[in-house]
Amino acid sequence: MKRLWLLFSQTVTVLVAVWFVLITLKPEWLQRPAWNSNLQIFEVANSGASPIVSAGSLSFAAKKASPAVVSINTSHKSAQEKNKDPWFKYFFGDQDDSSQAGLGSGVIVSPQGYILTNNHVIEGADEILVMLNDGRRAQAKVIGTDPETDLAVLKVSLEKLPVMVMNSTEQLQVGDIVLAIGNPFGVGQTVTSGIVSALGRNQLGINTFENFIQTDAAINPGNSGGALVDVQGNLLGINTAIYSKSGGSMGIGFAIPVSIAKQVLEGIVKDGLVTRGWIGVEPSELTPELAQTFNVDRQEGVIITGVLQTGPAFKAGVRPGDLLLAVNDHGVRNVPELLAQVSLLKPGISAQLKILRKEQEQLLSVTPLQRPKARVERR
Repeated sequence: MKRLWLLFSQTVTVLVAVWFVLITLKPEWLQRPAWNSNLQIFEVANSGASPIVSAGSLSFAAKKASPAVVSINTSHKSAQEKNKDPWFKYFFGDQDDSSQAGLGSGVIVSPQGYILTNNHVIEGADEILVMLNDGRRAQAKVIGTDPETDLAVLKVSLEKLPVMVMNSTEQLQVGDIVLAIGNPFGVGQTVTSGIVSALGRNQLGINTFENFIQTDAAINPGNSGGALVDVQGNLLGINTAIYSKSGGSMGIGFAIPVSIAKQVLEGIVKDGLVTRGWIGVEPSELTPELAQTFNVDRQEGVIITGVLQTGPAFKAGVRPGDLLLAVNDHGVRNVPELLAQVSLLKPGISAQLKILRKEQEQLLSVTPLQRPKARVERR
């Protein structure tokens, strides 16, 4: 009995020692991707292991993530190429018939060939050429676009594609180290590093739905649609915009979180479009002036300044002057948060709105409709 106990204790000691070595030197081995059978995408299963940068190098993350980041070349045919009328040439002569070309980046997120990129990268393109890091090239097909988040889904028909593993941004914190991978200025694939500068950036006037990750990792023209990854080489977001007075990086870049990108990907692949809820209200930020006008003694919430009479909110009892506090128990502090929460509602399925009216809180049941398709102008 004593010998068996000794053998057991030694075995446990060895296993604990092996586990300690793995979590210290190779944490990625313990953080295995979970398989999503519907879309065939990889997602990180949360193991609780903390990301570790060994010897001050980010080479592991770069080597792991880079193969799944592609360069995207687009061509926009000139008006003359689209119009081959010989009389045009007779009256106006030979015109410059060169095609306009655009550069961007994308991320392979499925072995089936699905690629996430920015809508503005491929918008209006007649041809889209995808170039992999291993030298392969392929024409890409547009599966669908979502201008309200500035995302697009492409597909290429190639075998043995490298795939980026998607991570969750729920544990992401300001100060975490990140890498930006893309093809800036068409010079070729480039990796830059920085930190997360801020989370939940909105009201920038870039997209309808904004919840950006802000980073100081250098993002330049051509990086749009590329990957923002963590130190384990997993996808955190899709790089989409920069703040710049010169056209180059000034240390303020923005990426669309992977949670939004995944929602768009699933919607487009499964249904051909992203389905969002809509309740038909005109919301406004709760400014001191509006609070005084509507006699509201609160600092958080969204004031409803207009309600569409044929819309779901009006039928539910929402009226101008109501202060909307929460959607399905999710508090809303500003208009972008309200838009985000309402967009997550399923059309036809009842939801609850918490409002404040005449200093009394009320719960209203609303049945959202599908959000009308909006035309988004890029700024």
